[in-house]
Amino acid sequence: MGRNIAGGSRIERCVRLRFASYNIHKSVGMDRRRDPERIMAVLHEIDADVIALQEVDRRIGARETTLPRKQIDDSPWRLVQVARRPRSIGWHGNALLVRRGYDVHEGEPLDLPTLEPRGAACGEITIAGTRLRVIGTHLDLSGLRRRDQIRSLIAVVDACRRDLPTVLMGDFNQWGRATGAMREFARGWQVITPGRSYPSRQPIASLDRICTTPHWECIDHAVHHTALSAVASDHLPIVATLTLRKSAAPAQ
Repeated sequence: MGRNIAGGSRIERCVRLRFASYNIHKSVGMDRRRDPERIMAVLHEIDADVIALQEVDRRIGARETTLPRKQIDDSPWRLVQVARRPRSIGWHGNALLVRRGYDVHEGEPLDLPTLEPRGAACGEITIAGTRLRVIGTHLDLSGLRRRDQIRSLIAVVDACRRDLPTVLMGDFNQWGRATGAMREFARGWQVITPGRSYPSRQPIASLDRICTTPHWECIDHAVHHTALSAVASDHLPIVATLTLRKSAAPAQ
């Protein structure tokens, strides 16, 4: 997708965007080193317009971020504000980044039904006159509440009176592409599973996904597997290029 030297993306009339989801493992790589600069380097490789991060904050204490705000401030992206703690940039480890120049209207932390601390980060942005909703999440590891968590997220989307084009992405912790909890997306949702993303050095599991409402058409998708991403975290990032269907009218 073309970039504008003056800053931001050159958004085509069809609203074509690159989305990415990345579990950064608290910025700890496969070499057991915590290296946030390496994570940022991977994000620059991906060069996505909207990014959902998982495991961005520590799980105990003040839930301090492992990705310093200064590094984000010096990047092409800005945070969607969902944190409830001053040292955090996310909610239960979930954070959203959007390219600078996009209008960010609001961010909301979402609680999920769970046996362990889980949640989601939700934000609304306007790009080229079109209002969009983005949700980043990290679902239950055990699988006992995963189906309930997906139902809860779908309910949030359904409860909104505005028919906003929505992208839901993250680490779903679901091995089967269309089994188990993923069946909850059967009605109307598009589930994009780019491929094996875990563990990063020799991936065997497709745990990371990007799901969309019917407003979107997927142009392409991939697992971002480079020499850097193979060591930066225990997950590989996934990316998808999406465009709004012609029947999806801009929501102001």
